[in-house]
Amino acid sequence: MKWQQVRELFPDQFVLLSILDYTEQEDKKIITEVAPIRAIPQEHANKAFFSAEPGSIVYHTGNSDCIIHLRKDPLLRMRRGS
Repeated sequence: MKWQQVRELFPDQFVLLSILDYTEQEDKKIITEVAPIRAIPQEHANKAFFSAEPGSIVYHTGNSDCIIHLRKDPLLRMRRGS
């Protein structure tokens, strides 16, 4: 299903999605095909976001495009030795 179709089915909601297809451009993953799993109540969106399985994402349908911004640099520095 295309993102625009998901937006029509679940207007102004958080939705748990299974990512079926995407393209990468520089530091972005542009999602082109998804399978909606279920709507997520706003009060549970943060928890659902962090517990989503690999290949899934929680995203808000208020966004015109479904894009994941990729980080190339690590956020965590490992301490050497001790």
